[in-house]
Amino acid sequence: MEIKVNGLKIEYSDKGEGFPVVILHGWCTEREPYTPLSDLVSIGYRAIAPSLPGFGGSEEPPVAWDVDKFADTVLEFIVSLELEKVILMGHSYGGRVIIKLASREKLPFEIDRIILVDAAGVLPKRGLDYKLRVAKYKLGKKILNLPPCKKLFPKAVEKLQSKSGSSDYAKASPIMRGCLVKAVNEDLTPLFSKIKYEVLLVWGTLDDATPLSDALLMEKLMPDAGLAKIEGAGHFSWLDNPAVFNSIIRSYLKIGY
Repeated sequence: MEIKVNGLKIEYSDKGEGFPVVILHGWCTEREPYTPLSDLVSIGYRAIAPSLPGFGGSEEPPVAWDVDKFADTVLEFIVSLELEKVILMGHSYGGRVIIKLASREKLPFEIDRIILVDAAGVLPKRGLDYKLRVAKYKLGKKILNLPPCKKLFPKAVEKLQSKSGSSDYAKASPIMRGCLVKAVNEDLTPLFSKIKYEVLLVWGTLDDATPLSDALLMEKLMPDAGLAKIEGAGHFSWLDNPAVFNSIIRSYLKIGY
């Protein structure tokens, strides 16, 4: 399904019936890893899963957006579907967007509760090795942008960028790379205490992208948060241990009860 939101085509799936659960994916261009989440929720709810701008079949933003702009689009998406009250569920980057939304003082709809799955938002501690890599990258980029170098090696800066960043960064378009850089350099920790809704945190204990320490911090700072750990699971906890994950979500949402 498709809808126009703020001038952008947004692709989304809409499964099941009943109370709406809006599911936001992580920084992933493929829809398939998230299909099990929609399928699970749709057993007892209306599961609505948009592809964020720049992902799946949704159009890219015109310029590099910060997380607030993505949150604005999700807000307008919910309003466009005329949803008055929703449950928000988000994984990784999708969780980051939900944190931005839920920390706002006023919204044109009600949030019933929130489920954050291996969510992003905590700025990682960066050591000397990281700082040296960044300094090396900046120096290389400065040199390669000099007119003689640009003339001799026109694609050198692009190659340097793709080699220096993460796999997500390397696969992204120039605009989406800018969005990713803005996201990973923003610490959302100051917003946690502003989230007054009930929050379920579901986390893989072996998550190396958003480590368990992030979940513990969220649980500590969010006024009404509880943590469910999935032993041995990584960043995609519902794929690593679907039996335990599904049991947690079924119990929390009372699916099949």
